Amino acid sequence: MKGIFERFYPDEYLDSTYEIDFEGFCRKGIRGVIFDIDNTLVPHDAPADQRAAALFERLHRMGCKTMLLSNNKEPRVRSFAKAVQTDYLYKAGKPKRDGYLGAIKRMGTTKETTLFVGDQLFTDIWGAKRSGIYAVLVKPIHPKEEIQIVLKRYLEKIVLHFYKKSVGKG
Repeated sequence: MKGIFERFYPDEYLDSTYEIDFEGFCRKGIRGVIFDIDNTLVPHDAPADQRAAALFERLHRMGCKTMLLSNNKEPRVRSFAKAVQTDYLYKAGKPKRDGYLGAIKRMGTTKETTLFVGDQLFTDIWGAKRSGIYAVLVKPIHPKEEIQIVLKRYLEKIVLHFYKKSVGKG
């Protein structure tokens, strides 16, 4: 089973976007960070909050480019992007590579100097891995989600079980 699931494994799995050592990634050469929005930065459909704005401000001060990559519609993504002062791609079609590669191109980074942060294995992480980008999976901020996401979460639990065993945490 393990071999089947490896393509979905994140490079790192953390409790929250807000505990990621972005300074450490910057020291290792990361120059751009792509984020999913819903349940990665804020609860589903919530507006940008002070914590998210402070994170983007911190990344920009460090010299990192940032980008939002969302499968959501433009009004949602645009308003969030404006609040955190970053560029964005909406209706990105994750896990297709096009959005990830488009984000890299717009940031002027490379696959090797870009980090992706998201909360879903089968869209966010799989797309980043398929695109050659270092992928950090974070736990969803809030349990309230759309039904299609709830169903995917059951399958994610299986994959995460094997992932945790592979890294000695399960």
